[in-house]
Amino acid sequence: MNVHVGAAATPEEAEAIAKSLAEHLGVDVDVYVGESEEPAASASPPEVEYPLDDDFGPTDREHDLRAEIDDILEGGPEKYRDRLPEQGKLFVRDRLDLWFGGEGGTRGAGDASAAEGDPAGVHFEDGKFAAFDDWHPNAPDRDGDESEETSDRLPGDGLLTGAAEFEGRDVHFMANDFTVKAGSMAAKGVEKFLRMQQRALKTGNPVLYLMDSSGGRIDQQSGFFANREGIGKYYYNHSMLSGAVPQICVLYGPCIAGAAYTPVFADFTVMVEGMSAMAIASPRMVKMVTGEEIEMADLGGPRVHAEESGSADLVARDEEHARELVADLIGYLPDSAGEKPPQRETKPPKYSPEGIDELIPASPNRPYDVRDLLDRIADAESVFELKEGYGGEILTAFCRIDGRPVGVVANDPAVRSGAIFPDAAEKAAEFIWTCDAYEIPLLYLCDTPGFMAGSQVEKDAILEKGKKMIYATSSATVPKQTVVVRKAYGAGIYAMGGPAYDPESVIGLPSGEIAIMGPEAAINAVYARKLAAIDDPEERAETEARLREEYREEIDIHRMASEVVIDEIVPPSTLREELAARFAFYEDVEKDLPDKKHGTVL
Repeated sequence: MNVHVGAAATPEEAEAIAKSLAEHLGVDVDVYVGESEEPAASASPPEVEYPLDDDFGPTDREHDLRAEIDDILEGGPEKYRDRLPEQGKLFVRDRLDLWFGGEGGTRGAGDASAAEGDPAGVHFEDGKFAAFDDWHPNAPDRDGDESEETSDRLPGDGLLTGAAEFEGRDVHFMANDFTVKAGSMAAKGVEKFLRMQQRALKTGNPVLYLMDSSGGRIDQQSGFFANREGIGKYYYNHSMLSGAVPQICVLYGPCIAGAAYTPVFADFTVMVEGMSAMAIASPRMVKMVTGEEIEMADLGGPRVHAEESGSADLVARDEEHARELVADLIGYLPDSAGEKPPQRETKPPKYSPEGIDELIPASPNRPYDVRDLLDRIADAESVFELKEGYGGEILTAFCRIDGRPVGVVANDPAVRSGAIFPDAAEKAAEFIWTCDAYEIPLLYLCDTPGFMAGSQVEKDAILEKGKKMIYATSSATVPKQTVVVRKAYGAGIYAMGGPAYDPESVIGLPSGEIAIMGPEAAINAVYARKLAAIDDPEERAETEARLREEYREEIDIHRMASEVVIDEIVPPSTLREELAARFAFYEDVEKDLPDKKHGTVL
């Protein structure tokens, strides 16, 4: 609380005012004298002093409860916990300490907020006593009977849920306890999971799923598998949360069957080398059903999902690296839909924008790495690439330009000449859709010969997946800027946010070209017979070269600017400042879609 008093007040008077107000109002008080910008006196509420003759305190009842909680915090059977180090993974509560412990580590006695023993960033945990009656000797029906096998321990029913502070943000979390029935899901744990999701819908805070589950607990499936409030409701809630709040999933073990759907429903999925996997069925089940013998890593390990299925956005080296990746990732995301993503202080780019023109080869067929271009546009150390090993001819990444988060969709001529294949189209569509959901502006860096042609890509659904990319670009209502870096041929300019797709700007570099197809293909299509009729090889080559040059003049970026196809041609060294100015100007632009329930393209 700030209090301003007249300039005539003495320091002693200011101090007296601060102390009096702090004591009576119970808040911190700063007293400012006159026009001073620094407080002349500050005071905090006095600590509560209880009467000296109050002999009340915890009874055996509270001591017993604390002992039960301590027992729950130990997790499942000791033998399973002892095996975790050889598997390269942390006990779940040590994992929470890694994620939410911060500099303060784990709470001790006297900390005011969450329970003693919780990581400093955990606000509270729900459902510690879930399934308590099924295993604990203090349960009413057991009457202190400790004769049961220790393998029957079910603390928390193998699932932890609660709320915490992560990187300065309030989040909901769930975490499987692999020491309890291999992190399998059963009735009470399912109930906790569902409540956490439903509360996230109310609060509008992000959700972290720290998954390490073997799937549903088959021997206890009655009552939670197909029920209205069973495991199936997980994915209904995932669907309701999708695009409402960021959902981020980290996999710490082989997540099978039902457990594999949470990571694929999440907005972002991180797998950990050497321990993560996800699959619709285990290798043993696969062999039973199909006869195929396969190892878990080859069935659904990080390489499979990072390079072949595209289900993994990021792959971490270990548990610590997984946390680092998510800490970076969440910095680009708002807490919920409708909010702007957080901005940072601007940084100059890693490399000077002065080198952009030299970086871009004059020949449209010569490769270069688009990351080198991005490093001359984006703030230094801000480029955060997703799905790097999948559909590599398109780069999808977050970055910051002048401190403002931006989603980048960029053709990479160093991979398959930048032609758009089915995997890349689908990857780009999903990224565009996610950016649009969370109010992250889009930057398209176009340098593509268009969608790939051929029998194999037709079998791989190039039309279907290309349609999704064009649909996502068409439907995105966030600010969009498109840069024609070099070639923009065929339907590639459509998918990459061309003039017809409601971008706020389409700007070109002097190396840019826009055409139905490139010069080589165009000349072959139009003049094949005429060229074939020329008997002299030298004359034929000269004619072909002349026709190509004439064609290139027709599609040159200057012709496109003259015809007002694009908005502006900019000197390459000014591209960063041009984009920064345009993203700032259009920051609050509002765009409407037709009044309809939704489109039919998924």
